[in-house]
Amino acid sequence: MPNPRNVAPSSNSRLSPLPPEPADFSATVDIPLESSKDLKKREKELQAREAELNKREKELKRREEAAARAGIVIEEKNWPPFLPLIHHDIANEIPTHLQRMQYFAFASFLGLVCCLFWNVVAVTSAWIKGEGVKIWLLAIIYFISGVPGAYVLWYRPLYNAMRTDSALKFGLFFLLYLFHIVFVVFAAVAPPAVFEGKSLAGILPAIDLISVNALVGIFYFIGFGLFALESLLSIWVIQVSIQMINRSVLQHILKSEMSEPLWHYMRAASVHVLPRKWKGRRDEA
Repeated sequence: MPNPRNVAPSSNSRLSPLPPEPADFSATVDIPLESSKDLKKREKELQAREAELNKREKELKRREEAAARAGIVIEEKNWPPFLPLIHHDIANEIPTHLQRMQYFAFASFLGLVCCLFWNVVAVTSAWIKGEGVKIWLLAIIYFISGVPGAYVLWYRPLYNAMRTDSALKFGLFFLLYLFHIVFVVFAAVAPPAVFEGKSLAGILPAIDLISVNALVGIFYFIGFGLFALESLLSIWVIQVSIQMINRSVLQHILKSEMSEPLWHYMRAASVHVLPRKWKGRRDEA
């Protein structure tokens, strides 16, 4: 059947592209005058703010230098990490050969915190079982006064002594740490001196309470174990601290100008003090 529309097929069915338009490089973009003024205004504000920050930075640096000259150390609180309350950085502030001792002392401080906290738990269980509210109040007093008291009275002096190698601060720590040892040993025994000793989770109230209530007695026995471990650790720390105090005093004597006359005086005094058998050995040496 013939096609009724006799349309001749085109040789090229594609559309011809439009001719390119010449680029006009001389065209300008009109910027409103108000926007350029705003940019200049913001630039001036930023410059003024930068100048103010530089001024504050210089003032802060001047104050830090003045504080350093006056011997005032600005310490940033960094411990505990989740709620910074104190400045504590053994790894960077304590000499390497003293860090082990400082870590054990820090463990002693944390051990006291655990002991007093568990003491509150044990005494609370005894209070619930009818032992009276007075022992619970005493346990709370032990905790809220013992933790900050231990930090201020003996741990911080030891930390500063380790950092500065001060024999005087070592001596202060030594005297105050003795009271700490007396307390933890007393708490481990818990004699019936105050409210039958039940305000402290020691061995004597644990024996007394185990027959009345097994759970309360177990809590008190756990408290006794914690206080006993704290006592042993504290005794070890004080022994090592005594050795460090003696070493620090000896180094101070050797570095002083009187070290040589003092050494001759000690040798002369040893003639009258040492037994004869030791004199012969000293002369041979």
